[in-house]
Amino acid sequence: MSSPSDSLTVDNIINELQAMSSEQVNPESNELDILTTLDLVALINREDHKVAPAISQVLPSIAACVDEAVKSIQQGGRLIYIGAGTSGRLGILDAAECRPTFSVPDNLVVGVIAGGNTAIQHAVEGAEDNTEQGITDLKALSLSAKDTLVGIAASGRTPYVLGALHYAQSLGCKTAGISCNQNSQLLMAADIAILADVGPEVLTGSTRMKAGTAQKLILNMLSTATMVKLGKTYGNLMVDVNATNAKLEARAVRIVMQATECTKDIAQHALQQSNNQAKLAILIVLTGLDVTEAKTLLCAQKGYLRNAINEAN
Repeated sequence: MSSPSDSLTVDNIINELQAMSSEQVNPESNELDILTTLDLVALINREDHKVAPAISQVLPSIAACVDEAVKSIQQGGRLIYIGAGTSGRLGILDAAECRPTFSVPDNLVVGVIAGGNTAIQHAVEGAEDNTEQGITDLKALSLSAKDTLVGIAASGRTPYVLGALHYAQSLGCKTAGISCNQNSQLLMAADIAILADVGPEVLTGSTRMKAGTAQKLILNMLSTATMVKLGKTYGNLMVDVNATNAKLEARAVRIVMQATECTKDIAQHALQQSNNQAKLAILIVLTGLDVTEAKTLLCAQKGYLRNAINEAN
């Protein structure tokens, strides 16, 4: 049986949800359950087309977050995502993909989810409502003022994320918030507010849809742009790719060939010399330096390949 305090809490949450654009009924999908299959997927596709234009409105905020993340990493800190449910899973996904794509340590870009590892695949009841657990999880990571924390919550009201954000700010961390609702608590609390106002979902309140897509696009921008600014690319090539399987080994060969216009044999030989490090192999091919000289030069240029090439020439 519910207590009066429980009822009050439910009433408060209902009032909050009623004010959120992501929780409104979408008039375009009022007859969702009687559409033909083709009309149904066409409707979802039309709504998805609204996501990228919504994100285009907040590119300066995304850029500001990238600059803070770069600054954090350059001073020995990290980029940390924290969220619950879909938002938390998207943060973990983006963080995990930085490792093979850019050859960064496992702890450089980190995803944290309410409910821990179990919540990656299974719903953990009540996890997102636990304000203190957000703080506890960040303490377990030894959060410091060097880090940048990005809170992700479509609603912008998730207690777990808000608790984490306020704790991070108390340490002097720079914070950003990604939400799909204007004037949300998360956006008002964060140093950098990133609003992806994609409107109501095709399936009312199912923020794994447009809101989730918006969050995924924004996280892609944050991590990729951060790595570009850290010298992890040469032009648009993933020169720091970690060749850990056959596909990535082949990709590394192609990257060296594309960057230098050399033959496959030359690319493979340079990769063998450089222990499968595409960036180092490119520098060797383009400059004629031996491995030791190329490593020294690249280190002196803090891993920025274009700068190393320019210095050698």
